[in-house]
Amino acid sequence: MPTAPKCILTQVPVAALARIREEFPGVEIIQVPSQGEVPAGVAGEVLLTFTWGSPNLGDVVGRGVRWIHTLGTGIDRFPVEFLGDRILTCARGASAIPMAEWALAMMLAFEKQLPGTWVGEPPERWNTAHLGGLHGKTLALVGLGGIGEAIAARALPFGMRVRAIRRSDRPSPLPEVELARDLDDLLASADHLVLVAPATADTRHLIDRTALSKTRAGVHLVNIARGSLVDQEALRAALDDGRVARASLDVADPEPLPAGHWLYSHPKVFLSPHISWSMPGGLDLILDTFAANLHRYAAGEPLDGVVDLAAGY
Repeated sequence: MPTAPKCILTQVPVAALARIREEFPGVEIIQVPSQGEVPAGVAGEVLLTFTWGSPNLGDVVGRGVRWIHTLGTGIDRFPVEFLGDRILTCARGASAIPMAEWALAMMLAFEKQLPGTWVGEPPERWNTAHLGGLHGKTLALVGLGGIGEAIAARALPFGMRVRAIRRSDRPSPLPEVELARDLDDLLASADHLVLVAPATADTRHLIDRTALSKTRAGVHLVNIARGSLVDQEALRAALDDGRVARASLDVADPEPLPAGHWLYSHPKVFLSPHISWSMPGGLDLILDTFAANLHRYAAGEPLDGVVDLAAGY
């Protein structure tokens, strides 16, 4: 009969795993370092780690690990060469709520000209403005997984037309969301272009000079996926010539972005340091995916969020 693992190795601080201890009181949880040697005698069947892995991951997984769970979604930085035949799962969809809220906040800020319309002294005109709105605008989603679906579900009540492309041929999870024929079709209709696709070899610089030339003039680009999806030099040219009116970016390439990079100072770029996932209780939502999978593992059931290494997510 399947049983819960006897020991979980974690590179996530043990103090954050109180709820795992409560749900699995008979399972030992051992903190292992992210660098340097792992203490002799340490072994475990399950490893909880971060999406970027660790310099000593090869040593850690060699301690009896059969299943690895990452506290994140994208695995583009994960050292998959150490996996062997081990199962890799991720916290797919766990950050959909805060990331969807962040995307909506950026779209509203663009339409309502924030923060530019705040005043600190008497303006030239009072009670006069030319603000935009989300109602009647087209949201174009590049990706329609858990995060894309969460954005769509929040945009529809604003009266937005929502269109999307996805890698698979599965139908839209929301009947009101239209699936575009291809990327060109999607780009041509976008007022707000939101990137939520995984970072893979196929999506690298998906939004390049050619793609940007096919958008409507004045498009608003929102990227909460990975910086590698955008050719940043092509983006700079499109910002400078007005093709892109604003770029709201929570990600960049590389990360961390070095001092002096043009993205910090461009007047049409609104950049945040990869924090769209953050919200009160956000870590609990992420740990929910691990706890649920522990129950499945103990019951011998298939795990959720299994990474398809061939697809890259």
